[in-house]
Amino acid sequence: MPDIAWEGPYCGEGANCFRIGTDTAGNAYIAVSGAENHYVTDTHDALRALIRDIKAGKADHLL
Repeated sequence: MPDIAWEGPYCGEGANCFRIGTDTAGNAYIAVSGAENHYVTDTHDALRALIRDIKAGKADHLL
């Protein structure tokens, strides 16, 4: 498992919380808060776009 620096959890309405992390190679990670050992990884820009779409209501069903 890479050495991931996790940010504080971001929680939407209800109990939908996730965390964003980065490693020293510049990769970005997203995981459900409390289950950081099961994560999705992609480029920082791709995950940033995903989060923007979620916040804009385009992908709220993912939470």
